[in-house]
Amino acid sequence: MKENFIKSTIILLVGGFITKLLGMLIKIIMSRMIGTEGLGLYMLILPTFSLFIGLSQFGLPTALSKLVSEDTKNNVKLFFSIIPISLLINGFLIILIFLLAPFLSNNLLHNKDTYLSIIAIALVIPFTSISSICRSYFFGKEKMFPHIVSNIIEDIVRLLLMIIGIPLVLPLGLKYAVLYIVLSNIVSEVTSIIILLLFLPKNLVIKKSDLKPSNSYIRLSLAIGFYNTTGRLIGSIGYFLEPIILSSILLKCGYSSNFITYEYGILSGYVMPLVLLPSFFTLAISQALLPVVSKEYAKGNKKVVKRKVKQAIIISLMIGIPVTFMFIFFPSIFLKIIYHTNEGINYTRVLAPICLFQYIQSPLSFCLDAIGKSKDNFIATSIGVIIRTLFLFILSFFKIGLWGLIISISLNVLAVTFYSLKKVRSYLT
Repeated sequence: MKENFIKSTIILLVGGFITKLLGMLIKIIMSRMIGTEGLGLYMLILPTFSLFIGLSQFGLPTALSKLVSEDTKNNVKLFFSIIPISLLINGFLIILIFLLAPFLSNNLLHNKDTYLSIIAIALVIPFTSISSICRSYFFGKEKMFPHIVSNIIEDIVRLLLMIIGIPLVLPLGLKYAVLYIVLSNIVSEVTSIIILLLFLPKNLVIKKSDLKPSNSYIRLSLAIGFYNTTGRLIGSIGYFLEPIILSSILLKCGYSSNFITYEYGILSGYVMPLVLLPSFFTLAISQALLPVVSKEYAKGNKKVVKRKVKQAIIISLMIGIPVTFMFIFFPSIFLKIIYHTNEGINYTRVLAPICLFQYIQSPLSFCLDAIGKSKDNFIATSIGVIIRTLFLFILSFFKIGLWGLIISISLNVLAVTFYSLKKVRSYLT
């Protein structure tokens, strides 16, 4: 078990580092090609995108990963029981997006140029859901290599699509460039699915009976994923409401739409990805921990679980602390090198120390999921979203620009981290 955990962690760390670099390269190229205004437009629809991705998955990938790791079910039948439910949910959401797109674009986001991109989200989410379910199967089997390879190739495909396609559609206007960026996810997700299928065992036998969904497996999967789903849903709703509340109140306070889009693009497109850069390390460690913690906690080995979680937190802090100091004292260097801009220096200095707490959220959250306490993740997320939304609403009236959002983000991170830490300690003592 120890060797498997170390091997999984190393694979995820190395692969995660490569995918993070590719992801940053994609954002750099995208931001330079479409500019700050185009990036701001993309960031306006990104919360909506995240909301519907969370809804479309409905916690099924997490449920499948946990059930497969326990290895007490027919895993092939389990997989084929989850796929139809996922497609059914996605079908409903596609219709919903088409109906709500005009209202979301004109009345909530206050930018008609987001309409086509919102429609495009409906076409993307089924492919994202299936890709996530395929990945979760390999996670449950503690086979991290297929996940990493599919991620890397997916990002390479997305990068090539950006380089080739954006210059072709950009003359048509920024809204078409953003539309293209959203739709490019279809090609990259299909590529990822194909790669994952190639890693299936050659001797895998799929019986006709396996293709028939099991009602008991469906109920079990939905039961496990319920709190995980609702927690992510609450988080996605909060993220979805963020630009709506921000733009609505700031417009009433006299700020222009261009100012809001520009500054929100800087914060969401430059600053947040930068300060959250070390989080891929903690995510990799947490993903490797999930099957290990699940098995050991079921056996009653709380000491082993506690030791693994402590290791994950310590490693996260060892990576996060020096990076945080660099972001505090030399933010302009990183913004210039990565994004070719000096915008967002003050935002970076304030958020960098706060995100140090964000880095340790991942192992705590995965631990709660693994020991069957997803309800606490739901409560933590709900508390964070309530605090973030409430303070964003209040502080936006103070005419302090985007600083109201930065303060609300900070309070959210602190509240969720300390609540999760308190709960993990209570279960493992």
